[in-house]
Amino acid sequence: MADLDEAELVRRVAGGDRAAFDEYRRTSPWLAVRLRRRCADDDVVADVLQETYLAVWRAAGSYAGSVTEGSAVGWLWAIAANRLVDAFRRRARQERVPTVALLDTTAPAAEDEVMANRVDQNFEQALLRLPPELRQVLQAMVLDDLSVRQTAVLLGMPEGTVKTRARRARMALRKALS
Repeated sequence: MADLDEAELVRRVAGGDRAAFDEYRRTSPWLAVRLRRRCADDDVVADVLQETYLAVWRAAGSYAGSVTEGSAVGWLWAIAANRLVDAFRRRARQERVPTVALLDTTAPAAEDEVMANRVDQNFEQALLRLPPELRQVLQAMVLDDLSVRQTAVLLGMPEGTVKTRARRARMALRKALS
């Protein structure tokens, strides 16, 4: 089985061939190196590797049944990159957990609360009026705190497109809020 290429191994995995899957995992050192270039946390890399090969086992039929000319290794990298972005998003959400204040604080003035609520409502309305493709980019970059590269991987578009859409979204928000 060692002489089979990755595409044939994926086709066999789609048929439930455990030996082919074990052989396909020969790509894991290569994949681990690529992931470590993007993430220094070995625990995250190990989790992403595990999630990636689990996804390969479950979704091999979608690759094997496709008529595209893409490589099986490229397909593997796309899965891994998406799993890495998911891991970054989970980490970002965990880091944004609010801390409990240890000291007593004074309550804000009623006027401040009303103004803050009004600004939040205006921002939410302006965000909802954005075209979906602009809103997606803005949400990924601002609310999920993803980089341009991570957003591009997540949304499956070139980095230049992400930058252009982010700029257009910001300009539209500025106009709507002024």
